[in-house]
Amino acid sequence: MALGFFDQFLSPTHLGIPLILIAMVFPWILYPSPSNRWLNNRLVTLQGQFFNRFTQQLLLPLNQGGHKWALILMSLMVFLLSMNMLGLLPYTFTPTTQLSLNMGFAVPFWLATVIIGMRNQPTAALGHLLPEGTPVLLIPVLIIIETISLFIRPIALGVRLTANLTAGHLLIQLIATAISVLMASMTTVALLTFAVLLLLTILEVAVAMIQAYVFVLLVSLYLQENV
Repeated sequence: MALGFFDQFLSPTHLGIPLILIAMVFPWILYPSPSNRWLNNRLVTLQGQFFNRFTQQLLLPLNQGGHKWALILMSLMVFLLSMNMLGLLPYTFTPTTQLSLNMGFAVPFWLATVIIGMRNQPTAALGHLLPEGTPVLLIPVLIIIETISLFIRPIALGVRLTANLTAGHLLIQLIATAISVLMASMTTVALLTFAVLLLLTILEVAVAMIQAYVFVLLVSLYLQENV
């Protein structure tokens, strides 16, 4: 049976049981847990330094009230980064290529920031819908535009992550298919295409890391507006 290019994005099942849960839980097994010793090994120390540096960078623009989100934002970053990176391995499934999963992350986080802003500072939260000094005639139009842009934020979060990862996986599969076709007839062109594939794979590793960071960074920026 010939498989299409988009079949790699189908959620895998075994005996009718969806395996996406295993793909989501498996990355957490790979991270070492700190021990009760005074000195940990190099891997745990490096992991802790990365977490500390990233948390400091992420919470830099936030005030003291936003620091309570440090743990959940760091966990989200590690979770997205792990799934994006493991999805680049052969014969693996990338859960973050599913729009439903990404929207399941984007909508609750965005809604939480909006609710926090409406509860703590409703005047300032509603003030974002109307910039200061707006002409009277443009007030209804700007309120509608800002309201639409507010509700588009979670859609943009989910679609951005899905589209970037899906496009990268499709490009890798297209170039790999071209290599297999050209290998028998044009070996030199196939080797050059293979070099392009290696460069694209390195680019996709960078995209996987950047997209996880951008997702969490935008959530922190939404939080900054409301705390």
